[in-house]
Amino acid sequence: MRTPLKRFLVSWTPWLLGGLGLMLLLPLVAEARGGGGEHYTSSRDRDSGGGGGGSIPFELIFWVVRFTFRYPHIMLPLIGVCWALWYFYQKNLHPTGATQRALQQREAEHRTTFSERDVRGWVNALSLKDPQFQLEPLLDKTRQLFLALQDAWFKRDMSPVRPFLSDATYQRFEVQLQLMRAQGVRDAITDIQVLDVGLIGLDQSEWFDTVHLRVRARMRDTDVPASASEAEAIQAAKGARMEVFTEVWSFVRKPGVGTRIGEDLFQGKCPHCGAPFNGGASNQCGYCEAIVNSGNYDWTLSEITQGVEYVRHYAQVDNLREAREEDPALNLEMLEDRASLLFWKWVDAQSRTTTQGLSKVATPEFIGQLDEEQAQLRQRRLRQVFLECAVGGVTVRGFELAPGGFDQAHVEVRWSARMGQGPVNEKPPSLPTVPQRWVFTLLRKHGARTNTANGMSTDRCAQCNAPLTNSAATTCDFCGTQLGTGERDWVLASADSFESWNAQAQRRFDAAPPRPRRQESFAAAPAAPAVSHQEEKPGDDIISDPQERQRLLYMMAALATADGHVDRAERKLLEDCARRWSVPWSQVEMAINTGPSLFTRLVQRGTPEAEVFLTTLVEMALVDGRIDRKERRMLEFAASHLGLQDKLGQLLRDQ
Repeated sequence: MRTPLKRFLVSWTPWLLGGLGLMLLLPLVAEARGGGGEHYTSSRDRDSGGGGGGSIPFELIFWVVRFTFRYPHIMLPLIGVCWALWYFYQKNLHPTGATQRALQQREAEHRTTFSERDVRGWVNALSLKDPQFQLEPLLDKTRQLFLALQDAWFKRDMSPVRPFLSDATYQRFEVQLQLMRAQGVRDAITDIQVLDVGLIGLDQSEWFDTVHLRVRARMRDTDVPASASEAEAIQAAKGARMEVFTEVWSFVRKPGVGTRIGEDLFQGKCPHCGAPFNGGASNQCGYCEAIVNSGNYDWTLSEITQGVEYVRHYAQVDNLREAREEDPALNLEMLEDRASLLFWKWVDAQSRTTTQGLSKVATPEFIGQLDEEQAQLRQRRLRQVFLECAVGGVTVRGFELAPGGFDQAHVEVRWSARMGQGPVNEKPPSLPTVPQRWVFTLLRKHGARTNTANGMSTDRCAQCNAPLTNSAATTCDFCGTQLGTGERDWVLASADSFESWNAQAQRRFDAAPPRPRRQESFAAAPAAPAVSHQEEKPGDDIISDPQERQRLLYMMAALATADGHVDRAERKLLEDCARRWSVPWSQVEMAINTGPSLFTRLVQRGTPEAEVFLTTLVEMALVDGRIDRKERRMLEFAASHLGLQDKLGQLLRDQ
């Protein structure tokens, strides 16, 4: 005979267990939700999520399923209620929902807001060189270009806006479109509105004026299959949430160039001679032969930065003054644009598994090394996957001069991508968005001079100024000049992770005879002087840079998976680091599941690169002046996987 207590338990147990199980499942469902994609959100918005992870006991899942079959009249309505609660949670309360997006937008607006006094000063500085300059016409043209660029992106044909873009900016869009085609998707956007355009900065040098404009806009944006028609894509986009975002558009123009009212590319005229300009792949006027996207005759769009990532930085460039003594026209605007162009060609070559596009802009040794890496992948029936690739910043770090040989320019590229290795001819695996920090080394013959006639049109032959083609030939298709050697222009010689490059630089420094190092700031703008590296506290750049913290933690996750197994203690340690460093655990967990193939080149045990990585972790731990028990466990974990247990003790003693 059943007592009242037994009857209560029998009748209410399925409700209690089912409710408990489904409520515990809610956070996991929320964690599995994807972010905003690559289109108009920051990497932090893509990666936002909970600070920790967990798993549901198998027994609980078993009982939930069992009671669903046994008491469907109770469990099915309960599932419906829980689903409705989850939807409400996602829509209104979840930290990756509307509140998080609003905070991201607020931060972007804060980073891109300057006083009216600053704006008047920048306008006056431009008017001194160009009395015809007016701010409002420039803002109006930016609105027009923004809408034209979105239309070209949606139609997957960037040729209508190519004359307005530097070669590197155009290459960026072309490679991103190719990556989306490889993924089997296209971007669907609609209801595009420009809310505001404003001047937020001006940098001036001897070679270029650079204006930074904030663009606030909103649109509906989603991904659809690549086979979808334009009408189908628009219809799909109408169902997407209206998103507000902020971007910073940077335009460059040669100092002293006068504004030609009514005679520019927006009126279909050459900005140099005023003759009709019909575009074309060469971006060259058919009458005066001016290269219209060079920045020598009108404003050229050289960079687009997400508002939440925008920082006006002032770094030191080693040996810049010495390099300019040899090449007075050397300027960082053109060099960084060239490096950005080479970066996107490097990504494109790996994505397509062919180095043909690098034949004219990279050394034969670099191409041979990349061919060998791709051949090894093909033998394993794998390919390199790049999805949602975006550049956060391109900065020249320094020069090494070699009289009688080839000079080197070291350019740091901060970028991110969902990258790793996947099977050939199969859908790419699920990959986290991983911040990357690489240094690209460019070579050029000592004594070669910068061709300022090309300006920001950096994808051209340095001999005849003709645009470079993607043919496999290593010579110019127009004048026959041998390219890829660095005799006349900067070419790509190596691409290394920051740790690898730093270790190589230290070896070169140790081997070289002592000599004074000369530096020069690359940015000239009304701002406080830059803080020198000697005045920075250990770990300051890491603490203030969330992407750098993510990158370091992902590398630790890859180290943990190098032996094919991550035990409970290692996982717990990585979770502790994720909480301390404010890195989303869901993304770290995805990196663990992906394994070491997530990284193109994993830090090898006992190498100088490993020492650089471990030193960085020590500086990170010492940012508050001491190392606690959990931080020591983290350092011991890294030192063990890197084979540097003895080195760790020395590093700690030296602090």
